[in-house]
Amino acid sequence: MSPESLARMSNMAIYSSMLVLVGAMFAFAASFAGGRRKPADVVVTTEVGAGGTAVITRTELSVVEPGRRAANIGISLSWLAFALLLAGVVLRGIWAERAPWGNMYEFSITAALSVLGVYLLANTRVDLRWLGLFVVIPVLLTLGVAVTVLYTEAAQLVPALKSYWLVIHVFAAIVCAGAFTLAAATAGLSLVRDRAEKRGNVEGFLSARIPDAERLRALTNKTLAFAFPLWTFAVVAGAIWAENAWGRYWGWDPKETWAFITWVVYAAYLHARSTAGWRGNKASIIAIAGWAAFLMNYFGVNFLASSLHSYAGVGS
Repeated sequence: MSPESLARMSNMAIYSSMLVLVGAMFAFAASFAGGRRKPADVVVTTEVGAGGTAVITRTELSVVEPGRRAANIGISLSWLAFALLLAGVVLRGIWAERAPWGNMYEFSITAALSVLGVYLLANTRVDLRWLGLFVVIPVLLTLGVAVTVLYTEAAQLVPALKSYWLVIHVFAAIVCAGAFTLAAATAGLSLVRDRAEKRGNVEGFLSARIPDAERLRALTNKTLAFAFPLWTFAVVAGAIWAENAWGRYWGWDPKETWAFITWVVYAAYLHARSTAGWRGNKASIIAIAGWAAFLMNYFGVNFLASSLHSYAGVGS
């Protein structure tokens, strides 16, 4: 198959995944607007039996959860979008004849794949359909920026990137991107829910449709407890790769600096979770700050700073 055909198929798969994600977004939005579970309805009927005896039948209807069907449709469409996006990433790698993480466009589409994948896998263990809208929207925005602003033709890697550490280091960072985004969503929602609980107004449009603040904080903590060791590994692997590529483990390059800042912020979050007085909203704010630091490392450094980690015009 020609490179042009592979490129066309990759782009088509990615655009198709975006179209499916739009459908998933509307399905999750419809589910979210549907509200919470309603109490079961009871239907009582009276009939006249043999001999004029009244027969009373009491039937409890099944519990109805408004939006449940729409949420299931959203999950199904998200899985389809994941499969299409995975195909697009794989085809990009086959076209480039290397791991598809050599520039910002490739990292972005793979990071979007990771965010969606982490959410869908987590949903198989815990019911997170209520979170779908807050995951699909950032994924769509990431893909939109990738195809409109960051797109570049596949090119051979610069010498510094021609290493098996590309797969090890960048793959770990990509998985962390998914986990950090999921944690930022639950941390942000916990702040909204906590404020509603303190005001005694948990029946608001948003607060009535998400779990209680403590459960949201627990989800944030579990996600970051998984991601933090992986991010630590990614930073260490990057240092080893830097020594192999540039002859030094650490040089306080802007990308390295912000990777370290991100690590420090998430370390502070984990410490806050174990410290009395910091386990609530303060810890959630730190989790969001960690995601902001990660985004600075991901986007800001490539566009605002001169870095050894900038490749293919807009960076990697």
